[in-house]
Amino acid sequence: MGKITATKRIGAKRSSPYETAPPAKRQKNNIFKFNKDIGQHILKNPGIAQAIVDKADLKQSDVVLEVGPGSGNLTVRILEKAKRVIAVEMDPRMAAEVTKRVQGKPEEKRLNLMLGDVIKTDLPYFDVCISNTPYQISSPLVFKLLATNPAPRTCILMFQREFAMRLVARPGDSLYCRLSANAQMWAKITHIMKVGKNNFNPPPAVESSVIRLEPKNPRPQISYDEWDGLLRIVFVRRNRTIQAGFKSKAVMALIEKNYRTWCAQNSIPLDETMLDVADEANLQTEDREMNDEDEEWQGIMEDESPEDIQEIMGRPDNDGIPDKNPTGRTRSRVRQLVEDKVRKVLRETQLADRRAGKCDETDFLKLLWAFNKEGIHFS
Repeated sequence: MGKITATKRIGAKRSSPYETAPPAKRQKNNIFKFNKDIGQHILKNPGIAQAIVDKADLKQSDVVLEVGPGSGNLTVRILEKAKRVIAVEMDPRMAAEVTKRVQGKPEEKRLNLMLGDVIKTDLPYFDVCISNTPYQISSPLVFKLLATNPAPRTCILMFQREFAMRLVARPGDSLYCRLSANAQMWAKITHIMKVGKNNFNPPPAVESSVIRLEPKNPRPQISYDEWDGLLRIVFVRRNRTIQAGFKSKAVMALIEKNYRTWCAQNSIPLDETMLDVADEANLQTEDREMNDEDEEWQGIMEDESPEDIQEIMGRPDNDGIPDKNPTGRTRSRVRQLVEDKVRKVLRETQLADRRAGKCDETDFLKLLWAFNKEGIHFS
């Protein structure tokens, strides 16, 4: 009986490690906890990781920028095809994981790991960008890449599904917005593939998509600030007519201020007198009639708001433009001149009654050129 008892004890000891293995694994995972606050969702599907790298059409001479390499699942695949990888990582723990993946291998010398915020970092030259993008920096990253000079040949970027679909949306689509018009002015953007949330660890709350962004070469010869300034106004109320965006007092204060600056730079004198009471009453009647034309407005896009205008121009108070004189009259002849110019441009371009959500790049360029011709600027 003693031998039988001993056999059972030995068997119990041998099975013990297997019984305790799952708790040990859970403990190991607790040591390295992903930080969702900075968008740490590691792509764990090797098939999708390889597909993303393949879509970049990398050359052996390419220098690749990778934003947010995580544990290096994309990095090691990029190193197989590219000359060098510049990986920008914000989390020191992740940076250490990437380093371990190539430590002691020939690829180690071809990996340049930069620790920090990619949006605030001065980036060296690169040919291609590949990114499993932290969703919090989606928009800043897009426009940082578009502003890069010289521009990268192509960018393969993973974003939250809705953000990606806004980037590729066309005029008339429900998701077409200022982001769509702005990004498509500077780049050709195409949707590549959808990526389910279960392909990540930990899974994000939303689905993802991969897009290809190819900056236009040569770059369009217009001012980004001018272009963005106009789009901020016309898209602030996406479902109203374009002329409705120019009825805001904040918008007109911005335009008047910029017009005064343009006149000063070009030595053009301005009539600083105030309007007569009768003239001002007539203009107020015209304003009310124009406002009545837009009663069908259905609401404001969730990513656009009147505060957007305040942000780019600051408060109109204390900007040196007289608001009211001692007689009680509130509109200067300069303001009247500016408003007349705005009405003229909207009438001559035949865009006054169009909605921004249905206008394309050509329409916005036509509008910007006509405003600039009248001395109206947006930056």
